[in-house]
Amino acid sequence: MTRETRVAYGETLAKLVKENQNIVVLDADLSKSTKSFETKKVAPERHFNAGIAESNMMGMAAGLAASGKTVFASTFAVFATGRPFEIIRNSICYPKLNVKICATHAGLSVGEDGASHQAIEDVAIMRAIPNMQVFSPCDYNETKAVIEHVAKIDGPCYVRMGRGKVEDLYEDGTEFDVTKIRVLSEGHDVCLFATGLMVQEAMKAKEELLKDNIDVTVVDVTCLKPIDETGVKEIAKRHALCFALEEHSVIGGLFSALADVLIKEPCTRLIPIGVNDIFGESGKAKDVLEKYGISKDNIVKTVKEYIK
Repeated sequence: MTRETRVAYGETLAKLVKENQNIVVLDADLSKSTKSFETKKVAPERHFNAGIAESNMMGMAAGLAASGKTVFASTFAVFATGRPFEIIRNSICYPKLNVKICATHAGLSVGEDGASHQAIEDVAIMRAIPNMQVFSPCDYNETKAVIEHVAKIDGPCYVRMGRGKVEDLYEDGTEFDVTKIRVLSEGHDVCLFATGLMVQEAMKAKEELLKDNIDVTVVDVTCLKPIDETGVKEIAKRHALCFALEEHSVIGGLFSALADVLIKEPCTRLIPIGVNDIFGESGKAKDVLEKYGISKDNIVKTVKEYIK
């Protein structure tokens, strides 16, 4: 089955809003796209449209959280992290307020919307702010688990979601600890650390590499900050060659998070597979991912090059 992570967000948030009278939802005039409009159906008095004014929305979120509310604020990733950065830094993260920034339409897979809407720096921006936790779920069920998790914890969180449908990797009812890495497939030759929709690409690449007797470990990294250092080190010790797969710039995202950990592990070599310090462009999501080298075929090609 293929489903959108943003749909999981809307459905799960609506359920939480119904259960918890303390949750307030904000959106920047994109609630039908982010799916936060689902909460308006169950609690219209706690859903507010801030308009096309993302900085103002984050200020509203800070004020509501300072008054004791748990606040979910949504818009597209490029607008959620870029335009209101200073408000997020000084008004939400500095006082460590209970605001959950849940951004959709992240990465190159926004497709035809082009470079202006393709957030490939958002994880780097959010990881750099003290007190901010960062999550990047890969499918429908994992997104549900992440939203439920961030609703329970106190403090700022950033959740990164996509636009299009992605294949389900986890069955309904799967139990998650979204703060830990998750080994989806155990191999012995190389390791593919992946996050977001790149987890699906990693699993496809694994099947192709098996045809050439290359056995691959695939690891789902849902929480990018704080990253599961213990889990990462344990996996890395078993693989001399690891790759970091992300639909994000190779600067400041998953590769950087892993490198911060693995630089202390000299026996492990880490190779980035992501967006190489370049803006995206308009095109169908599948075509853009292929052109920028982060689809299954390029993962297979890159792995083979490094294990020759």
